[in-house]
Amino acid sequence: MTTAVAPALWGTTYLVTTELLPDGRPLLAGTLRALPAGLLLIAVVATLAGRRALPTGAWWWRAAVLGFLNIGLFFALLFVAAYRLPGGIAAVLGALGPFVVAAIAFALLDQRPAVRVLLAGAAGLAGVALLVLRSDAALDPLGLAAAAAGMVSMSFGTVLGRRWGTPTGLPDRRTALLALTGWQLTVGGLLLAPVMLLVEGPPPALTWTNLGGFGYLSLVGTAGAYFLWFRGVTALAPARVTLLGLLSPVVAALLGWLVLDQSLSPGQLLGATAVLAAVVLGTRTPTPAPAASAASAAAVRVPATIGR
Repeated sequence: MTTAVAPALWGTTYLVTTELLPDGRPLLAGTLRALPAGLLLIAVVATLAGRRALPTGAWWWRAAVLGFLNIGLFFALLFVAAYRLPGGIAAVLGALGPFVVAAIAFALLDQRPAVRVLLAGAAGLAGVALLVLRSDAALDPLGLAAAAAGMVSMSFGTVLGRRWGTPTGLPDRRTALLALTGWQLTVGGLLLAPVMLLVEGPPPALTWTNLGGFGYLSLVGTAGAYFLWFRGVTALAPARVTLLGLLSPVVAALLGWLVLDQSLSPGQLLGATAVLAAVVLGTRTPTPAPAASAASAAAVRVPATIGR
């Protein structure tokens, strides 16, 4: 499933941030991840579809709402949580996302989550806890509130994205997805920029290493990843999509082991295995039940070419 590539790419963010970006500038990182990527995607859509690169009708406020929930507010709350909580606590709270998304989807879309998906979410939550949680983790109330609010913000954005689908009037679905992704990233970047200047001040002088890191995060980890994510959000059941987000801490832990020479305990390996099993269980498409009998199969004859 190509949607799974998105959280896998997000799992590289920790490595790139710690090794390539300037220290102590998370809002700068969020702004430079979102805004250039959004403007680039809008420029691509303008090349493909002319004036239709900009929203029309209800999509002006829909893009603003989605950009606020999925990018602007989410990145800002992520920044607060990152400063006030160990990464393990934030990851565990994020792993509650499938349950929150399932509840919101039931309320807004009347979609009842399958028991299989809920069980997979529980297994994934336990796996993430084993993978990243430490016994000495500090529980800062403001950090906890920010991490929880960020998870809820992204959950609402996921469900609303599924409800609203893709904008119409564009040449094809891929162009519509490029436009939808570009609008949200641009809105989020424009919301983050003044907050970044107020909290962190003007950007420092950037080295070539910094520019390379920002370039990767903007083009690959944001433009490419969010395009794939919103593609899944607008096509798949929200709870199933959110389960894929559990892959992010797994990739981050594996990269820490491979690149940064960080050790992985047997408990962490067990947690990673549980997460992968949960993702497979929760996102696979159920196999249709076979026909009850030859008589019932013959009752309705369907040409073999239909649905292929």
